[in-house]
Amino acid sequence: MAHATSSDPNVFILPDLGEGVHEAELIKWRVSVGDNVQEHDILAEMETDKALVEVPSPRDGVIAILHGSEGEICNVGEPLVTYNSDGSTSVASTPQPKSETAPSSSTSSNSESEDAGTVVGTMSGSLGAVSGQDGKALATPAVRRLARDLGVNIDSIQGSGIAGRVTERDVRAAADIKSAPPPATRRTPPPAPRPSQSSAQTHLAEQTVAEEVSSAALATRLAATGSPAPITSGAKRIPFRGTRRIIANRLRESMDTAVHFTVMDEAEVSALDRLRKQSAAASGEKISYLPFVVSALCRAMRQFPALNATVDDEREEIVQHPAVHVGIATDTEHGLSVPVVPNADALGVLEIGRHIAELARMTRDRSIPRDRLMGSTITISNVGSYAGRFATPVINYPEVAILAVGRVREGVVADNGAIRIGKLLPLSLACDHRVVDGAEGARCLAHIIELLGNPQSLMTPARG
Repeated sequence: MAHATSSDPNVFILPDLGEGVHEAELIKWRVSVGDNVQEHDILAEMETDKALVEVPSPRDGVIAILHGSEGEICNVGEPLVTYNSDGSTSVASTPQPKSETAPSSSTSSNSESEDAGTVVGTMSGSLGAVSGQDGKALATPAVRRLARDLGVNIDSIQGSGIAGRVTERDVRAAADIKSAPPPATRRTPPPAPRPSQSSAQTHLAEQTVAEEVSSAALATRLAATGSPAPITSGAKRIPFRGTRRIIANRLRESMDTAVHFTVMDEAEVSALDRLRKQSAAASGEKISYLPFVVSALCRAMRQFPALNATVDDEREEIVQHPAVHVGIATDTEHGLSVPVVPNADALGVLEIGRHIAELARMTRDRSIPRDRLMGSTITISNVGSYAGRFATPVINYPEVAILAVGRVREGVVADNGAIRIGKLLPLSLACDHRVVDGAEGARCLAHIIELLGNPQSLMTPARG
């Protein structure tokens, strides 16, 4: 883990947690204000789009300020922890917020020195990468990009950061105000019904009044009159955070960027099933269908290299890869992860099976190294290990293809004019139509099916 440095030696800023990681979610503080920590003691648990990471202390010291709350998104380069400058145990009674909240006069000089650790240089017309001109907002490129995405004029925002810097929180608050509906014209509610009115008239009057009040007030009145509460009154709200938030963002990015199309078919795998059982008996190892599918996919990529590719949208380039690094979508109690079997095309079936088993174990107990969650060139999703036949899998962007494997079932097979019962393996291949034509995707799936139907060649590596 590379530690970035601050101009203030008492401020520890969030370091780079992995290649391409710009932010992380603060999952749990492992220390409290006033704690005396030693170098390498764990300060916090952070979660990136790659893995759960423990952040160690770079020095001995007493914790003075914890920047951020659990569940908050922290950016690389922002203050994470401030230590006491004199090493004493006299500390603030409560943690101070990040620079989005303006400091009081009694703490402004200290807060400014802490925030200076997040930028390069001094606070004049430019704060490192934070730019500003007369009439223009002072903000980082990332914050400016967020403002454009949300349709907010960043130059109209009063920044709450140091030197008037516009922060992400300022932009999101402005977007919320912009999107809020205009206040409804208030109408005078009808007079309360007299006791002599019928129950129907009373109900009508109450219904009219209900249109003018908030849902909270309506729920209160219904409860007071003994009427049933709205169906949402017992709803459970779960914070959209952690791995689930990361997965949602990645899938949304894929759906917004790649142009998905899916082709589906079934492979007749009776011969493969027999070979699988023979190999398991000879090796003493349990072998599933998945290593054979990986082997077939690797061979298909030699013939259809357009699918073993990633897209560099920023440079408008398609990058075709010489080796096949297969991502294995793995479901865990923490959410979906995609560990990688590197150079899978240079492995035999038994080796692939061992890699998959070890990756699944490390992913589920969260001990997998970050580099084993990066670098895949094509992904397999084994939905059939749970249930289902066909699927419409979401591409693991920036890759251009993903293969979903369904559950093997017995079915009727036509074999040279004869009918028999065989084992059928459903397959669904999704591709990015910007890169892969529909016919090419269909031909690739047909080739994979042909390989699975003649499995002897799959035992050895696809690449020598």
